[in-house]
Amino acid sequence: MAHKPDTASSATPAQPEETSQSLIGRARSDDPEAWRRIVRIYGPLVYSWVRRTGLQPCDASDVVQDVFTSVASGLGRFSKRDESDSFRGWLWTICRNKVNDHWRRAGVGPQAVGGTTANLRLQDFQSIQPSTDDEERSHVLQLNLRAMRECRGLFEPQVWNAFWGVVVDGLAPADVAKDLGLSVWAVYKAKSRVLKRLREELDGLIVLEAS
Repeated sequence: MAHKPDTASSATPAQPEETSQSLIGRARSDDPEAWRRIVRIYGPLVYSWVRRTGLQPCDASDVVQDVFTSVASGLGRFSKRDESDSFRGWLWTICRNKVNDHWRRAGVGPQAVGGTTANLRLQDFQSIQPSTDDEERSHVLQLNLRAMRECRGLFEPQVWNAFWGVVVDGLAPADVAKDLGLSVWAVYKAKSRVLKRLREELDGLIVLEAS
């Protein structure tokens, strides 16, 4: 697939690439924009989780709201004690609990509300572990892309396009360099700089491979 420069972002001046707190750190400090970005990044994933139980869109949206209300109040308690801990895993646990809360409020459980199909869907949902099936992996890929796009304004358009061409589109650095009128060295430098900044900004939210 041919690389297409990100012309939309060229109209907006890039923000300074200063090292700062991660999105999670700023959200803990009551930065409303950081919180909105986290919700934009993870909201579709949480909604997809909830919908897998068979809940209708309006009920699923209510559960998603409950999930993020709980996340907002408990974000200060989230921490990565080791590599096995992740924000997504923590969020999954909250989501599972809120789905169970919904069914308890609805009555005796999904069997009474939706019959056998709903019960089987809930059982399937309870057995899912993040990253263990194809549908979940697809959602995680989209999660990573949303997270990276949230950071696009931190970089000059040409730097961002060089990174995106190599890392996301999978193009050869030489081809990206030719397309953007840069040296191959400049493309490698842009890739490294963007990855470093993304790791700082998205620390705890997603895992980026080493450059």
